[in-house]
Amino acid sequence: MLAPYRSVLATPEAARFLSGSLVARLGGAMFGVAIVAMVAERRGSYSLAGAVSATGLVVLAATAAVIGRLVDRFGQRRVTLPLVLWDVCWNAALVISSIAGAPAWTLFLAYAMSAIVPAPDAMSRARWIHLLDGQPERLHTAMSLEQVLDEFAFVVGPAVAVMLATTVTPEAGFIAASVLNALGTVLFVSARSSEPPVQPKGGEAASSVVGNAAVIVVALIMVLTGGLLGANDVVTLAFAAEHGHADLAGIILALFALGSGTAAVVFGARETSGRMSRALLLGTIAMCVLEVPVLFVDNLTALAVVLLIAGAATAPTLITTMKLAQVLVRPGQVNESMGVVFTGLIVGVAAGSAVSGSVVERWDAHTAYAVPVLSGAGAIVLAALAFRLLRRSQPAVVPSSE
Repeated sequence: MLAPYRSVLATPEAARFLSGSLVARLGGAMFGVAIVAMVAERRGSYSLAGAVSATGLVVLAATAAVIGRLVDRFGQRRVTLPLVLWDVCWNAALVISSIAGAPAWTLFLAYAMSAIVPAPDAMSRARWIHLLDGQPERLHTAMSLEQVLDEFAFVVGPAVAVMLATTVTPEAGFIAASVLNALGTVLFVSARSSEPPVQPKGGEAASSVVGNAAVIVVALIMVLTGGLLGANDVVTLAFAAEHGHADLAGIILALFALGSGTAAVVFGARETSGRMSRALLLGTIAMCVLEVPVLFVDNLTALAVVLLIAGAATAPTLITTMKLAQVLVRPGQVNESMGVVFTGLIVGVAAGSAVSGSVVERWDAHTAYAVPVLSGAGAIVLAALAFRLLRRSQPAVVPSSE
C-alpha cells in the first residue's frame, strides 16, 4: 500500500520542500491555540483571547486569495520571503506587547498584521501539480500525502503549543510557532528547482478565479465542511467538560484526526476512478452520515469511537476539494484558486465554532452536535446542486484524468 508514496517521495527535491512545508505547518497549527493561551494567561480574559484570535483568522481569510494571486503572478520565493520577514517582525511586536502589558489594541493590531502570510501547504500542493503534470495517479497520491501532513500538524502542533505555554512561559508556545513557521517556510522556498514557473501576464493568468462559478461553489462546500470541523472541536470540548473530563477532549479530537489521517493514506494508495464531482458528492454524504451518530452518544467512550470513524470521511472530501481547486483553473491561477477554497474552510471553521458555542451556552453540548450534522447536510445539498456544473467544468481543464 505504501509503494505509491515511495514513488512520489522519490521525486527530485520532494523530501526537501516537504520537510520545510511540514515544519512550517506545525508552526501554523500552533498559532491559534498559542495566542489564546498567551493572552488568556497574561490578561486573565478568555473573551479577549478569543477576540484577538478571531481577528487574526478574519485577516488570514481575507488575504489568502490575494496572496495566492501574487504567488501565481510573481513566484513563490519572491512573494514569500518578504512576507516571512513581515510576519516575524509583527510576531515579535506581539510578544513584546504581551510581556510589557501594553494596551489591548496593540494585541489586535500585531496579530492581525502577522496573519498576512503565505500558505506553505497550498504552495506545496502547487509544486506537486508542476512536478507531476500529466501523471494523475501520482498526483492523487501526492495530494493525499499533503492531507496526512496537515492532519499530523494539527494533532501535534496545538498539543506542543499548550505544553510550552503552560510549563515554560505564556509566550513560549507563540514564540515556538513563529520560529517553526519562519524556518520551515524559508527551508521550503530554498528548494528552488521544484518551484513552479511564473505564469505570463495577461490572458487567463490576468483574470481572477472569483469569476469562476465552479471554484466559488467548491469554496462554499468548504465553508460547510469547515463548519462541521469547527463545530466538532468546540462541542467536543464542551461535551467532555460536561461529563467531568475536560482533559480528555484533546485525546478524543486527536482520534478524529487519526481517523482522517488514516483515511488519507488509504485514499491516496488506491487508484482514482470516475469524476471528481461524483467523488465530492459521495464524500459529503459519507461525512454527514458518519457524523449523525454523535446525536445519540451519551458518554465519552462512545463519542471517541464515533468521531474516530467520522474522521475517516473528512480526508477524502478535503483531498477532492483541493484537487478540484486545481483542475478547475489554468496553471497560472492554481495558488489563487486554492487560496479561495482555503478561505472558505477558514470562514466555515470560524462560523461553526461561533454557532456551536452559542448553542452550547443556550442549551447543552449534546444539542449542539446538531450544528456539525446540519453543516454536513448542507454540504450534501450544495454538492448535489452543483454536480452538473462541476461535471461540465472539469473536462475542459484536464481531460486526461477523466
